[in-house]
Amino acid sequence: MAKEVQQLDRVIIRFAGDSGDGMQLTGDRFTQESAAFGNDLATFPNFPAEIRAPQGTLPGVSSFQVHFADHDILTAGDAPDVLVAMNPAALKANLSDMKPGTAIIVDSHDFTSRNLIKAGYEGNPLEEEGAGSLAEDYNLSVLDLTGMTVEAVKEFGLSRKDAARAKNMFALGLLSWMYGRPTETTIDFLTARFAKAPDIRDANITAFKSGWNFGETTEAFVVQYEIKPAAMKPGTYRNISGNLALSYGLIAGGVQSGLPIFLGTYPITPASDILHELSKHKKFGITTFQAEDEIAGIGAALGASFAGSLGITTTSGPGIALKSETIGLAVMTELPLLIVDVQRGGPSTGLPTKTEQADLLQAMFGRNGESPVPVIAPQSPGDCFDAALEAARIAVTYRTPVMLLSDGYLANGSEPWSIPDVADLPKIDPNFATETNKTVTSKDGETSEEYWPYLRDEETLARPWAIPGTPGLEHRIGGLEKGDGHGNISYDPANHDFMVRTRQAKVDRIAESLPPLVVDDPSGKAKVLVLGWGSTYGPIGAAARRVRKAGHDVAQVHLRHLNPFPKDLGEILKGYDAVMIPEMNLGQLSLLIRAKYLVDVVGYNQVNGMPLKAAELAEAITDLIAHTTGDVPTTDSTGEMEAVK
Repeated sequence: MAKEVQQLDRVIIRFAGDSGDGMQLTGDRFTQESAAFGNDLATFPNFPAEIRAPQGTLPGVSSFQVHFADHDILTAGDAPDVLVAMNPAALKANLSDMKPGTAIIVDSHDFTSRNLIKAGYEGNPLEEEGAGSLAEDYNLSVLDLTGMTVEAVKEFGLSRKDAARAKNMFALGLLSWMYGRPTETTIDFLTARFAKAPDIRDANITAFKSGWNFGETTEAFVVQYEIKPAAMKPGTYRNISGNLALSYGLIAGGVQSGLPIFLGTYPITPASDILHELSKHKKFGITTFQAEDEIAGIGAALGASFAGSLGITTTSGPGIALKSETIGLAVMTELPLLIVDVQRGGPSTGLPTKTEQADLLQAMFGRNGESPVPVIAPQSPGDCFDAALEAARIAVTYRTPVMLLSDGYLANGSEPWSIPDVADLPKIDPNFATETNKTVTSKDGETSEEYWPYLRDEETLARPWAIPGTPGLEHRIGGLEKGDGHGNISYDPANHDFMVRTRQAKVDRIAESLPPLVVDDPSGKAKVLVLGWGSTYGPIGAAARRVRKAGHDVAQVHLRHLNPFPKDLGEILKGYDAVMIPEMNLGQLSLLIRAKYLVDVVGYNQVNGMPLKAAELAEAITDLIAHTTGDVPTTDSTGEMEAVK
């Protein structure tokens, strides 16, 4: 029968089920289909910390949200337009995010008495009627996805359990039909993934095609939706996650500096994917070492830097705590070292699979003594590439450890990324010392040439970097304080004061190489500035769009460099009557800004393991604008903002 086709500008879909239902794979395949179609997109995978949480329970729910559109978008969306729930727990865990009138597609097969009790239901919500019921409040579609899948693949002779596992592909096929997604990429993927298991391969492909055909022929769905490709700048694009982009950025840092890369690390969620990826690229001179613990990992990385490599270690917040002494050693020895902290909810083990921004103060001050470390934070999954390359530039140029603060939202999320031209990437010169640098006169007047490891470049204050074994450049460095220039151990109080101030001045000099901040203030009349860092870039940008659409003026500035701050930040802050800082912590950047610039910023803080929601942030910004300007928001401003993504 003829199906109606409706044009939409964007859609947010969330796939949710038990952690064994393949929701991450389903969401990833739908994302790849949308990327191939040319939509702009952003994703938010959300999964349990347990390797295998109790089946059918709320803690075991895994979900994948994808927001795709025909225009530029900044977040994975606040609330889904479509929820695909594979069991009662998935429905219950995600229903609070659904707005009345949105679509819910439910696999009815697992709505048994036992599973309903596990999920905390007293009765079957699919059978309720009247006011307040799912059927009344939502566009509800109840389908036996599991049963239809088993029937579709019975010719392949699989056990019922194995046949039922293909239900995620049936759901993917149905949603691919509903939104006009290309199917070739998924079929090619399944063909390659299960090449050694022909029955599994054919069953999954058949289930996928059956889901598509069901949408095409059933009377349950009479509308198909079309979201046209987004207009993007010319270039070659690919869909990329934050951890993958960061890995490529580290590789680029090695190539552009001509240095071999040594990764010394210990697996930890959500940073482990960086180790997995870098281990695949030995042809770029990359050595990966999975150490026995966090301390051994960074110790090996620092040793590699001493030997002339670009040492890297990756971890999350708990690992940074263990690495802190060696980071201090890197500060004292003044060697390039990259410390990647993919932040997660804390403290201690905390929320391993949830996101947070609560390691900023640890990155700034989490060491003994005066031990300044540059701190850099990417703002989006694709930006992780540029941030990693920038961290490598600073580490090599200024001879310093650098902290790179990503987080779980960026690491696991994805977006279209324009692949850069290698010719446009900055060159990084390690400028190794190759000859002596100091003429020394003895007491009897004789002169000799020596290598002093702590003489400094006048522009950067970086000390020379000599590869051990270079004839005539023998030297010693270490954790004990050294005399200025010559590198001999010194306990002189005045020397220690001088060296402490010099190391701080070296980090401060980095600000001289930073470009001016970009101030997004379209009208030029804003009284309120929203200042952010890290992964809050998307929610802040989306919230600012909503506020401007509602007729208010607001400015936005986002920081990549958190230590040192850009030189022009102070003057920018002075230009606004009020400054708001949204963070996924209790106000860590707010604390730093207040201390340095004496600006009484307004914090917007959330630490629930989830990204900020643009709609809620927009309301807070609107309230601050009203308070600052004395204007009362228009009565329909919330509705106006609600319509903008």
